[in-house]
Amino acid sequence: MSDREDWQDRTVVITGGARGQGAALAVKLVARGCRVIVGDVREDEGRALADRLGARCEFVVLDVAEPASWQTLKAPVARAGRLDGLVNNAGIFDPRAILDTDVGLFQRHMAVNQLGTFLGLKFAAELADGADLSVVNISSISGLRGTGGVAYTGTKWAVRGMTKMAAAELAEHGIRVNSVHPGLIDTKMIDAIDPEKLARRTQQIPMRRRGSEDEVVDVVLFLLSSASRYVNGAEIAVDGGLSV
Repeated sequence: MSDREDWQDRTVVITGGARGQGAALAVKLVARGCRVIVGDVREDEGRALADRLGARCEFVVLDVAEPASWQTLKAPVARAGRLDGLVNNAGIFDPRAILDTDVGLFQRHMAVNQLGTFLGLKFAAELADGADLSVVNISSISGLRGTGGVAYTGTKWAVRGMTKMAAAELAEHGIRVNSVHPGLIDTKMIDAIDPEKLARRTQQIPMRRRGSEDEVVDVVLFLLSSASRYVNGAEIAVDGGLSV
């Protein structure tokens, strides 16, 4: 089956999709004939992306931590006719030591990274119609090992656990749920890491280099596609071997 035949007229929602990894995924999905709904709080960047990608991409202002905000996605999904995929990509990353992490910082991570993923799962479950619906939760290498600061790491472990639970619970409703665990990927997010620490960690990667957005996106595409129709509850590290 060609990419065009596989993706034509499918609909995928991407949270945190206005830039970076989410935007790169939107570009590849639209190129394959997919309808894409991008949700993000970055309104200017999101609308610019949708304008660039044309009629098959729609932008919706979405705060993943606010339950009412998720309701704004229902109208564009209804216009599309169905929901085939959801990528819980929105996240924040502020890697501070425990003594430097206040309650506010911890709660912000929980709100976006953890609660946002839960609300995405709930949204998908509400729209399930018995057909194959693939949810991809973007966790992190920090969801596999202790790295990345206590707040970020705690929420990414939570995403990993919620993925397992949702995979078991929602399968009977036609929903598959898997998690992707990027390592050191060349995005704006790693700007938060001290440059010397980043250099040291890069040298620890067995492949001796950081990854690209496209290398994460290609794994997400596989999990969204019919090629992964029997993959459920999996966790896939995209980290050059750093987590082994």
